[in-house]
Amino acid sequence: MKTIFDIVYTAEGQKLDLYLPECEAFPVFVFFHGGGLKKGDKDSMAVAADYLTAHGVAVVSANYRMYPDAVYPDFLRDAAAAVAWTKQHIGEYGACDQIYVGGSSAGAYLSMMLCFDPQWLGAHGMKPMEIAGFVHAAGQPTAHFNVLEASGVDPRRVIVDETAPLWHIGMAEEYPPMLFLVSDDEMENRPEQTQLVISTLRHFRYDMSKVELQVLHGGWHTFYIRLKDDAGISVFGRICDTFFQKWGK
Repeated sequence: MKTIFDIVYTAEGQKLDLYLPECEAFPVFVFFHGGGLKKGDKDSMAVAADYLTAHGVAVVSANYRMYPDAVYPDFLRDAAAAVAWTKQHIGEYGACDQIYVGGSSAGAYLSMMLCFDPQWLGAHGMKPMEIAGFVHAAGQPTAHFNVLEASGVDPRRVIVDETAPLWHIGMAEEYPPMLFLVSDDEMENRPEQTQLVISTLRHFRYDMSKVELQVLHGGWHTFYIRLKDDAGISVFGRICDTFFQKWGK
């Protein structure tokens, strides 16, 4: 594996890390960390990146602007810019014709918004259907609680507005394949909200053969991104690689 850390990808100075496999041709996975849009770092992907690169997948792990320095939608603009950077520059490091996008918790809120609201990738001349697949790990599909708090709204409220991934479902003819992950010991209301996203996709008669849900056990979402099983294998890396193989790796 070859690593290149702290590549600046926005004019505001946001950085990403690049993990490259030994092979010359590969798919790439663009990942956004969790932390409630207030904390977290791109290095949280290191364990899974070790596994994925060993199995022929490149990884781009990106930081993005966060509260209190950010305002909505700074982090969405950064997330879209990271995907656009990947499309424009990954060819400098090897042959790549598949880009996957995903995140954990707040990062999955970002990946869902990129998937369901086309304006963010559209600002870079891209469309969600150009993405080979999305991995949404325990993201909040309603208005994010810290987006609400920053607006002076009780963050416990369940609100669906333009800032919510759910708001946008039903406006596109089709979506790329999606993998949803959630834990059975999850933060309050997150499993139910994840089920609501899937139910909404079904309600709009999307192709549910392209939608997969996995329920993990023994700890909530911030735990399993770094988790290794008894054999020392990255749980999140293995799940993602299986999904990539299914959809074209």
